[in-house]
Amino acid sequence: MAVGAARPAPAVPAISVEAQATSFSAQEWQIVDLARTDGLRSLRGPGRYARLRKWIWGEEHSPTLASERLEALRRLAVEAWHKGYAVSLSALAAFRAAGFSTAQLELLLATISAGRTARVPRS
Repeated sequence: MAVGAARPAPAVPAISVEAQATSFSAQEWQIVDLARTDGLRSLRGPGRYARLRKWIWGEEHSPTLASERLEALRRLAVEAWHKGYAVSLSALAAFRAAGFSTAQLELLLATISAGRTARVPRS
């Protein structure tokens, strides 16, 4: 190669979509953190008291999120905070159908598992 000649740029290895989708956005991490305080009851429809409160006072509180993708994340995170790795197959299927990857599933469950053991007082 001649002195002063431009060198070709090094080839950038192609990164698969799976490798790019191994983390969550800041908003998604916030949903996971908020799911820690949600009870398993938030995964079911409104109960008698909620329906009565709506009928009497017109108050309606829905813990579900407007985004189906974020709601699938919230539902799986709520189950994981309460049950650990023993989450329902329907929650896993909804999580995958929402476009999340297997790597994200593993990251989510591992992170929540670490958070669960950190908050459990040991005797």
